[in-house]
Amino acid sequence: MHEPPPLSELARASLAGDAAAGEELVERLYPLVLHIVRAHRARRTGVDDLTQEVFLKMFSRLAQYRGDSPFEHWVSRLAVTTCLDRLKHERRRPEWRRADLGEAEAKVFDDLLAGAFDPESADAAASREVAGRLLDLLEPEERALLAWLDLDGETVAMVAARMGLGESAIKMRALRARRRLRETAEALRRKGLL
Repeated sequence: MHEPPPLSELARASLAGDAAAGEELVERLYPLVLHIVRAHRARRTGVDDLTQEVFLKMFSRLAQYRGDSPFEHWVSRLAVTTCLDRLKHERRRPEWRRADLGEAEAKVFDDLLAGAFDPESADAAASREVAGRLLDLLEPEERALLAWLDLDGETVAMVAARMGLGESAIKMRALRARRRLRETAEALRRKGLL
């Protein structure tokens, strides 16, 4: 059976003008890019638009790929940076009220604040909605970091490779982001906004 060429080889061929190599790059990298974009896009930005933007940046910057890391890591960092840049650009800082939550979401939120949240018995859709709303309160980089670690279940090593940082830096940033999330949620609750 024919083994597909490495992504770095396809990148070089695409840079040299091989359209078929470019198409294969997109086809093979699409699931990875889509996963990153879905997890870290701004709510006002469509998944398709942001995915297309990542691929446009990839092709426009192929000459910048030095080959010192796997090509998929380079593309992952490009996708993450694109998502974070979009989040920063939109500066979306939602103000939401507890009344905006449905019954299931309100129960999840109350359980979280009380320290009685049980993931086994909680409504999965409501939990994901509350998590997304709370993560929107953080800075884009913090939001992405916690979503990867806590929602997607990625390991510290995987996130470190994706972000181009050491594992200890990832752990420290996650600790600070979780603390900031708790403090922000508590402050909003005290103000009666949650």
